[in-house]
Amino acid sequence: MTANPSGKAPAPAPLTGSAAPCWVNLMTRDLDSAQAFYGKVLGWTFRRGGLGQGFAVALRDGVPVAGLGATAAAFRVAVAWTPYFAVADADATAARIRERSGTVAVGPMALGRGRGALVADRDGAVFGIWQRPAPSTSPPAPDSYSHARLRLLTRNAFDAAIFYGEVLGWESGHPGCCEVSYEEDEVVVDCDGHRLARISSGAVEAAPDPLVRPHWQVHFPVADVAAAVAAATANGGELAERPASAGGGEATLLDPDGGLFTVIEAQRSGAGDSA
Repeated sequence: MTANPSGKAPAPAPLTGSAAPCWVNLMTRDLDSAQAFYGKVLGWTFRRGGLGQGFAVALRDGVPVAGLGATAAAFRVAVAWTPYFAVADADATAARIRERSGTVAVGPMALGRGRGALVADRDGAVFGIWQRPAPSTSPPAPDSYSHARLRLLTRNAFDAAIFYGEVLGWESGHPGCCEVSYEEDEVVVDCDGHRLARISSGAVEAAPDPLVRPHWQVHFPVADVAAAVAAATANGGELAERPASAGGGEATLLDPDGGLFTVIEAQRSGAGDSA
């Protein structure tokens, strides 16, 4: 960044690009244990990432689908799955988040050859922003997101949509920007014909139950939900919730370190939908 002799904060750069979800990452305390658990539950294999020995990239059929990092203790954050959104300028996006009463917890800082930050919206839901170098052939990559789906449980879906629209440029009118629409009581976010995320109301900020507090839910498609639940419970995980309306096609789990994630029947999460 260039020097600013006036001493005033520079104006945030214009919004550009889609700011679509581009990656999901698990912040955990024990990387080896997390790899063993998710390998058995989701069938992933792993390779070391480019950020050091404390990071790994999860692969499904040889394709990068998620990141795992033993970073929860270092960053003093909860063990959690976190979605990352691609942005053109991480510093400018972080400034918009602060201006709108969000929180920038870590960064922006160099992450590999890119630049990113760990942030939270006004209701406390944690997410990440990622400024990729261009061109880039390493994750996060635009097509990696096809292996996960997102849902934001928040206090008020419409207020949240305004916040994310302003900081990420949804409905900005720029080429490739994400589109926001409404289906019953939910906000849905689409980009290039793909359903990227759903936003639902009803979260309670002070709730002791982490399932009720505002948070981003990461959904992973699996061929057999019952088999994934059985593998999770057999390997130290717990069944946190099985929605009655899902008909057995969805279950929310806790990994042994406390990380929440959801498995969903693969055909129900088909292309163009998020859950």
